Amino acid sequence: MSSSDPTFWGPDFQALEQEDPEIAAVVLGELARLRRGLQLIASENFTSPAVLAALGSTLSNKYAEGYAGRRYYGGCEEVDKAEIIGVERAKALFGADHANLQPHSGASANLAVYGAFLEPGDTYLAMALPHGGHLTHGAKVSFTGKWFNPVHYGVSQETEDIDYDQVRALAREHRPKMIVCGGSAIPRLIDFAAFREIADEVGAVLWVDAAHFIGLVAGKAIPSPVPYADVVSFTTHKVLRGPRGGMLVCKQQHAAAIDKAVFPMMQGGPLMHGVAAKAVALREAATPAYQAYARQVIDNSQALTAALAAEGMRPISGGTDTHLALLDLQGIGVTGVDAEARCGAAGIVLNKNAIPYDPQPAAVTSGIRVGTPAVTTQGMGVPEMARIASLISRAVRDESGTDAPAIAAEVSDLVTTFPAYPRPADA
Repeated sequence: MSSSDPTFWGPDFQALEQEDPEIAAVVLGELARLRRGLQLIASENFTSPAVLAALGSTLSNKYAEGYAGRRYYGGCEEVDKAEIIGVERAKALFGADHANLQPHSGASANLAVYGAFLEPGDTYLAMALPHGGHLTHGAKVSFTGKWFNPVHYGVSQETEDIDYDQVRALAREHRPKMIVCGGSAIPRLIDFAAFREIADEVGAVLWVDAAHFIGLVAGKAIPSPVPYADVVSFTTHKVLRGPRGGMLVCKQQHAAAIDKAVFPMMQGGPLMHGVAAKAVALREAATPAYQAYARQVIDNSQALTAALAAEGMRPISGGTDTHLALLDLQGIGVTGVDAEARCGAAGIVLNKNAIPYDPQPAAVTSGIRVGTPAVTTQGMGVPEMARIASLISRAVRDESGTDAPAIAAEVSDLVTTFPAYPRPADA
């Protein structure tokens, strides 16, 4: 593999090979890794070549502190255009009053929400990390747990879905200034109307962290949180299939507070190549082809989950409505950490994950998390999900590792048929 592959990385890659062959080899090595394995990390996807082109553009050179038309540096007339285009596309795609494309990451976007609505020591209500929440929702090691007073809700032990009665009871007891819903391992749809009702009852701001599922919202495959939330934060690199980064949309009454919290409170200059790449992804997400993709992601997720259940891996909450599933491996006597390692040896990339009420520590876990955004981008459909489930099952049970080469060969055969970043000859 070399820069003669026309899919990557634009006209400047030859210069990288000549200037820094070590890093060029890493870039090509990552492309090879993506092409030879099954990528089932729920929070990963493959951006389009158009997104990558924007990321590798001259927009990377420009300092642009501030917002379009209100910069602290001269020479921003071109990058202003990119940000204006991106903001308008975000507002149109999500039906939002206001959008901010500048957060460097999902965590940066979340930090801005705290900055806009809370003071240090304020109480807020969020989903517990072990039950599917996120690190930035009040984990003790996070700034959100150190600077503020998080109160956590979880899932019902019976249904393994969000316990809305508990959310309401905790809100009434603690009178939080803000309520957060969303997380990193929630397979079911969230009842945004119920959260809005609870927030209104106690006078709280409602924040939806939609990092994982916003791409499904963009594709009109699941209900949107935007009509219910005061603010919605999300990443742009998961199902949405954009560059790594964050974004915020909010009601007009909160626009000034959100913008000030992003800059100058939390960040300096935005990454304008990233902002432009987000704009490209938003344009792609507004197409009928993307809507079909989003629906297929869910169809594939549900098919994969059902097939894994048939292999003895119990789906948390009984299934999935989204792009991801959480599987309990206790019934087959395998820990999450062992399952991740065994799958990795066979060319299947997924992650260990805690399950609700997990008896294992976080470094071990009783479960795994699987997602279908990347394999769906590759063109795989429901028939391939049954094959993937069989490969996962064989790998997870392969305690000795003797079957790993044979499984890896089958993985290679599958991804050769559905390649990541296909060469023109593959398309």
